[in-house]
Amino acid sequence: MTQDCFSTAYVAALEIHETGDSRVNAIGAWHPGTEAPHYSQRGLLGATQRIRETAFIVRDPGHHRVGVAFGGALRQSGVPLLASLPPLYPEWLGDRSFTEVHNVRFPYASGAMANGIATTRIVIAMAEAGFLGFFGAAGLDPARVEAALDELSTRLDPQGLSWGSNLIHSPNEPELEAAVADLYIRRGVRRVSAAAYMGLTLPIVRYAYTGLRADAQGRIHRDNYVFAKISRPEVARRFMMPAPAEMLKALVAKGQLTAEEARLAANLPVAEDYTVESDSGGHTDNQALTALFPTILSLRDEIAAARGYRRPIRIGAAGGLGTPTAVAAAFSLGAAFALTGSVNQGCVESGLHDSGRKMLAQADLADVIMAPAADMFELGVEVQVLQRGTMFAARARKLYELYRRYDSLHAIPAAERARIEKGVLQATVDEAWAATASYWRRRDPREVARAEQDPKHQMALVFRAYLGQSSKWAIAGDPSRRVDYQIWCGPAMGAFNQWAKGSFLEAPDNRTVVQVARNLLEGAAVVTRAQQLRSYGVAVPAAAFDFRPRPLG
Repeated sequence: MTQDCFSTAYVAALEIHETGDSRVNAIGAWHPGTEAPHYSQRGLLGATQRIRETAFIVRDPGHHRVGVAFGGALRQSGVPLLASLPPLYPEWLGDRSFTEVHNVRFPYASGAMANGIATTRIVIAMAEAGFLGFFGAAGLDPARVEAALDELSTRLDPQGLSWGSNLIHSPNEPELEAAVADLYIRRGVRRVSAAAYMGLTLPIVRYAYTGLRADAQGRIHRDNYVFAKISRPEVARRFMMPAPAEMLKALVAKGQLTAEEARLAANLPVAEDYTVESDSGGHTDNQALTALFPTILSLRDEIAAARGYRRPIRIGAAGGLGTPTAVAAAFSLGAAFALTGSVNQGCVESGLHDSGRKMLAQADLADVIMAPAADMFELGVEVQVLQRGTMFAARARKLYELYRRYDSLHAIPAAERARIEKGVLQATVDEAWAATASYWRRRDPREVARAEQDPKHQMALVFRAYLGQSSKWAIAGDPSRRVDYQIWCGPAMGAFNQWAKGSFLEAPDNRTVVQVARNLLEGAAVVTRAQQLRSYGVAVPAAAFDFRPRPLG
């Protein structure tokens, strides 16, 4: 149907080219039924909303205006017909293989916001409405993750609905990453959002290739799908290539892959689904989607051609997708699916406390800032967070500055140390270390032993404790720590708030992940239709590109 929609316009253009006469551009005639063609701005605005009907592009013979008609019939005589556009459904905006392979209705996913902010409630709501949702497992211990898997599999698997969970690269805790990957394999979790990876690790490779098999025709089937979150071509390349032979051999030697799985893996990329992450909340390189996405598409095409891949590699888009126009732009770039994060965090199903959701609802475009990341503090990696209403970013940056400048907690000048004890740690550095050491003795005693030998590592653990707890204070809604809330947020949140202003989605308590998703996708389809009509010569009013939120069933 997509080909048909463009073929009519192509025939008209071909006639113009061959004759050199711009007046010879009708491909037929349209005869009205009960509804006359629309030429006025008001009529054309309404026409852009009617995406589920065939639209006929017609020319007013008397005034040479281009308009839009519905219904009627094609006849030998009548109003000159320039083109026809078949119905456009939100379900069709992305790559059809995404919805088919992952058994969902819509090419749209909700991201795996860490520490359980992407709750099981979000994943269940999304799945039951035909979307794909990822549980935010990063930062949670395996027991908590397994409890979430119990709930999701019990609720969704009997309905045959698809869902996923997060696997985050944990350079400081490789055993934790391995344990979570093992849990996913044992529990049959079929989709994993792989986040914060700068390269491949044995756990992600093991997960990706477990269950590979070939049928009688030699076609390879895979059970597990990795959604690789990437913002750099060099990282994307590693996931688009088969895993290195030495990694496969190591997994076979450990009994974590069979020899047959390793053999088949040599012909498959690690991941067949990618989330190209532009300027987003949390871990981000602040890339512009319009620059990054085409680069990754070209890389995909280059590698697929060189490797002779027969299975499709799907490239989705994330970051900055807070309005229908932004989502439509992502699909126009060629996105197989759209993934949202910040806007879901502000929804009622989010794990963020009501006080934090209200703070997000007040955010504007510029109310975000980069701050040191808890999980990669020593490496200087940063995350994008909400700035308005919180002092977290300023305080976290100060701690990183002190970490870079001094070799131990007690090397920090007394006056400076007193300020962070009172304003940030709310404890003496010795008390803060005692609490931190107690935590690590339960989680990984080796960290305590290392800190006792390395004062700088001790300082890193204490400062990381503040960074790590700050997101938990926002989840719990601790009023005594409100100014220390770490709320991951990108500029999409501000754009969403401006778009939602004056609509039913303006109130935080009306924001549900499904209503947000439906409005963004429906609006993207309307904006796409408006652009189609404009490209065929229709004088589409500017208001057609401003789809307003409305309750959608």
